[in-house]
Amino acid sequence: MSLRETLARVDADLAAGRVPVARQRLRGLVSSFPYDLTLRRRLAEVYRLYGDAAEAGRWMYLEEDRDADETAAFEVRYGSPGRRMKALAWRGPEAMAATSFAKGQLVAVRAACAEAFGRPVDWDDLASFREDLEEPSGPWSVSDVLAGVGCLVGALAFLGIWVIGVLTLFE
Repeated sequence: MSLRETLARVDADLAAGRVPVARQRLRGLVSSFPYDLTLRRRLAEVYRLYGDAAEAGRWMYLEEDRDADETAAFEVRYGSPGRRMKALAWRGPEAMAATSFAKGQLVAVRAACAEAFGRPVDWDDLASFREDLEEPSGPWSVSDVLAGVGCLVGALAFLGIWVIGVLTLFE
């Protein structure tokens, strides 16, 4: 489905009161077209219908005419630079930004994130700005073993029931 068709469906969804459907369509569009600031603006408008200032601020973060209260709410909800970087859902270099303000915002968020982690970060490498990066404790943890045993027991039970069912068919 083309961008124009999807936006027409968003408009129809909003007119019919299907705000959650319109929101999902716009989230998909922003994911597919992360450089399109008008899509981000439309998504912010939908979040305003929910009264969610933090999410409206998230999607307006790259706009110069953004609302200061929404921006503050976004920065509180996504308190660390790594969380903000992930929340902005940007891909590629900052040079792809449509405006110099957006580019400046992206550069500032990435620089703050790199400073916080003490290493370079990249918009296209989510692992570079994950906050929970730690060295693994070992090859197997207790929870890994328990999860594996649970899966094995479930698979064996399924296989046993299946074999009994097949044998019953041929008796």
